[in-house]
Parts: sequence; structure tokens; C-alpha cells
Amino acid sequence: MVREPARAVLLASARCGERVVAVGERGIVVTSDDAGRSWRQARVPVSVTLTAVRCADAHTAYAAGHGGVVLASTDGGLTWAKRLDGRRAAQLALDAARSGGDARAVQDAQRLVADGPDKPFLDLHFFDARHGLVVGAYGLAFATEDGGQTWQPWMQRLPNPKGNHFYALRVQGDTLLLAGEQGLVLLSTDAGRSFRKLELPYQGSFFTAELAGRDMIVAGLRGNAWRSSDGGANWAQLAAPSPVSFTASTVLPGDGVLLANQAGELLRVDGSSLTPVQLPALPPLNALQALGAHALLALGVQGAIPVPLP
Repeated sequence: MVREPARAVLLASARCGERVVAVGERGIVVTSDDAGRSWRQARVPVSVTLTAVRCADAHTAYAAGHGGVVLASTDGGLTWAKRLDGRRAAQLALDAARSGGDARAVQDAQRLVADGPDKPFLDLHFFDARHGLVVGAYGLAFATEDGGQTWQPWMQRLPNPKGNHFYALRVQGDTLLLAGEQGLVLLSTDAGRSFRKLELPYQGSFFTAELAGRDMIVAGLRGNAWRSSDGGANWAQLAAPSPVSFTASTVLPGDGVLLANQAGELLRVDGSSLTPVQLPALPPLNALQALGAHALLALGVQGAIPVPLP
């Protein structure tokens, strides 16, 4: 247990009803029932860094991270159990590749097994308490239909022949948006049954993404942020005031979108540009959690910081 859980290095957060659940380095999970003013540490069966967390409902939460770990909670994030790890994921990939008869897939899966559990999951989404998808480094993708008791590899379903990293997964209804390394952006409009690769003018990595109303937004290296309002057919760059990499984003009530960068700046999507939000200086940020139209949690190296929005 850490002495000050609110000051731990936090990488992601989610809302389970009115509770905020945040995860971070060394397997820490912390929860807050008062909009981030106070925190308590949860019981977790791992000590690897956790990179993502999602709540399917007020009680059911899932987290993922390094070592190919996926955790589940049925009490709103207070206690957790392991549902997947890297060794099991690699063996599942090998079994599926052998069944499919794809020699290259078998070779890739054999390499996963030989490497051991050294590849992190970086994002996940659960459509409900049982159905979910987790993605990560080197194109890893696994889905479950029973709350993480069993998993199916999805690598062969995704058009990612180079095995680029997936950094962000966003879902809105039946639409799934995946953003990652080297300009990789994939879109599904049928709840994940099929995916297609979207062509963007920029080929640098995207670390965050959002679906807001009709807009798809991806953002990443060197202040690059792009928006499409026509299903990914056309993209327009959002002019940023500085070439600082974007690391986090969130959708506010009313489909407004905020982006955060490595300099601790918050920027609001405003027409075709990004407008700085006038706030006291913040540290470098890893995640944003909207608490309402005028309240935000900023998460980073100094823990969770409540931020009033103008």
C-alpha cells in the first residue's frame, strides 16, 4: 500500500456510476467517491503497471496493463481478480494460429510464446459486463464474451500487417475506432465484426482518439490532431498552438472535446483549431476524466488533480 494514493503516478481513469476508478504504475488502483477530493487504494493481485481502465456499469470494471494483464472487479473497483496474462494470451494466439493454418500467424504466435509476457495492453473497452476487447503493443487484440473467463485472439481480424502498436480504442454504439503507431487508424461500423484501415495525411503515431457526435478525432506526435466528420473519408488537421505531443483526451457533455499534451496544456477543439484553456500550470498529463461540463480530473505524474473548467 502507498502512503498517499492520490499522489501516485496515474495513467488512466473511468467512471463506475458516481465513483472514479484510476490506475497507474506498479499495479496501483485508487477510487474516489467525492469527485477526486479524496482517494483510497484498492486490493490488486499484480504489481505491473496498469495502463487502462473501463467500467461496464456501476459495479463491473476492467483494467489492463503490462505483462498482458487484464483484471476484473465486480464491486466498483475496490477488489480485483486476474482474468488474463501475457503467457496465457500468447498460448491462445498460438492455438488459434495453428487451427487457422496460417504459417505466418503461427510464426508470429510462436515468437509471442518465446518472448514471454513482455508486451503491454494499452487500452480496452467493455460493451457490457461480459463482452469486451483489449488491445496493445505489436498489434495485440483479444476479445471476450464471458467477462474474461475465456478469450479469442483478434489479430487476424484487424488489418495491421506490420503489427503496429494500438494506443487508443474508442467506442460509440456499433462504431469502434482504433488509433496507433505510424498513422494507423482502423474503423469498424458493425460492432467489431469487420474493420477497415483509414487513410490519413499524417503517418506519425496517434496516442489518443475520441468519437464525439459525428466527429472522429485522433491526436499524437508533435501536436498533430486530425478530425473527420464523414466516417473517415476525409480528414482536416486541427491547428495546434505548439508542436507538443498529445497524450490524453476526453469528451465533455454536449460532445465537446478536450486534448492534453506533454507540456500539461489543455486545449479545446474549437472549429478547425485547438484553443488553449486558460488554467494554472499543470504537470505533464497521462489522462483526462470529465466529471461534468465544468469539472475535470487531470491525471499524471503528480496523481489526480481536480480542475475546474471555465
